[in-house]
Amino acid sequence: MKVSMKTYLVVGLGVSGASVVEVLRAQGEKVLTADDKKTADYSLAQIGSPDFDYTPIDCVITSPGFKPTTDFIVRATDASVPVISDVELAWRLHEQAEQAQRSSQQWIGITGTNGKTTTTEMTEAIMRSAGRASAAVGNIGNPIVPAVASNQLDTIVAELSSFQLHYTDSVTLDCAAITNLADDHLDWHGGFDNYAADKAKVYNGTRLVMVYNADDERVTQLATRAWANRQVDSCALVGFTLKQPREGQVGIENGWIVNRSSLPTQGLEKLAPVSSFTHLTEPDGSVYPHLLADALCALCLSVGAGVDVEHALEALQAFAPSGHRIQTVAVADTPHGDIRFVDDSKATNAHAAAASLSSYGDASVVWIAGGLAKGAEFGQLVRNQHHVMAAAVIIGCDQRPMLDAFAQYAPQIPLAVIDPDSSDNEPIMQQAVQAAARYAQEKAQEKAQEKTQQEVKQEKQQVGQSMVVLMAPACASMDQFVSYADRGDQFAHYAHEWVNSYGK
Repeated sequence: MKVSMKTYLVVGLGVSGASVVEVLRAQGEKVLTADDKKTADYSLAQIGSPDFDYTPIDCVITSPGFKPTTDFIVRATDASVPVISDVELAWRLHEQAEQAQRSSQQWIGITGTNGKTTTTEMTEAIMRSAGRASAAVGNIGNPIVPAVASNQLDTIVAELSSFQLHYTDSVTLDCAAITNLADDHLDWHGGFDNYAADKAKVYNGTRLVMVYNADDERVTQLATRAWANRQVDSCALVGFTLKQPREGQVGIENGWIVNRSSLPTQGLEKLAPVSSFTHLTEPDGSVYPHLLADALCALCLSVGAGVDVEHALEALQAFAPSGHRIQTVAVADTPHGDIRFVDDSKATNAHAAAASLSSYGDASVVWIAGGLAKGAEFGQLVRNQHHVMAAAVIIGCDQRPMLDAFAQYAPQIPLAVIDPDSSDNEPIMQQAVQAAARYAQEKAQEKAQEKTQQEVKQEKQQVGQSMVVLMAPACASMDQFVSYADRGDQFAHYAHEWVNSYGK
């Protein structure tokens, strides 16, 4: 496949950027590169300089991490050189192949503040279960350009970040979804309205189905507006909700997933009991609301894409979330009930942490929180969720916003604050796990003293745990860890270490 005989400048040679260079050069295109950390033709300072000549360059393909106000993007735009994402390039490759009748790929795109990775994984699992040659690509970590250029897939399931969508303009998806919207990356976009507008681009020109979170007012408004302006009359609008569904929605009624939308479900309205999705529930059978919402979104996208509803439900019932998403990593059996350590390191903002905390009962969680706050505030999170907390352990180099939120909205919650400069003695996460475990033991013992021995025994049998140490930090990880995955791995390691040493 040929894009055209042009000169491309690829900026940022991470996994995606390197794959773009490889694909374009394999097609005989002229490619220049820019990066400060990898060997490249230019540095970022060079291409951002007023002296850099953009005249020979036909297109800049940028890593999505660079803000629109970055010098080289401003210079390229002033020189009338288009700046695009790898997603936009992949779409152009796809269109060329389709026009040459070499490809008929179906494209499914998922964006949102939280839940997009899990929804993408669920959707791709459904596609594979249905016999589709598919791949989960994009912001999920797998480069989209080589996946499209290979011509070996019939379905592309793309997780799309707001950064990628900002530099993407011509993609018209077959099926598109926004999982939810909350304040995030506002410094990058220059405000929430710009952030939401970039997210809404996922609905541009959608062909088969626009899926939206009907429990999110802002997403509902974006989807309704996009559907009113749709370019394809047959495109359906389908909302998913954790409440009783209205007309045009898929939701929950009396413990069942119910379809009241235009999605073809073999004439069935009641599709499956929520209890059959065992990987989306607590040990006592209570559902993680945000994971159920992700499953409903994936179900709507997949059936909208033509997958038989039975295949979709079977795949979801077998699905288990990937690492660092509500993952029980260790359990300590104590005389007063289990202490369960749960890794939700992917909860990197307040909205995600709130969804995680809301899965638990009153005073049942010792919350490990904090990190790189990215300018966020946590007052609303603490105000709304402090009732589930027995205590909290604060980590990170940027602790003030979290401490201020507790001081204002939940001063009664016991706090352990881990000194960010104390890692020379013991690793930060080791200190956090030990402090959280002590709180969990104390709270479990307090609960036990309030009950008879028989009541404690029955509760332990029925619920399977009495306390949860939840690491859902609501912050980015790069201040003290390599990544959210590293943060989660360290949590799991020290949780296992504590459990193995318990009682010795």
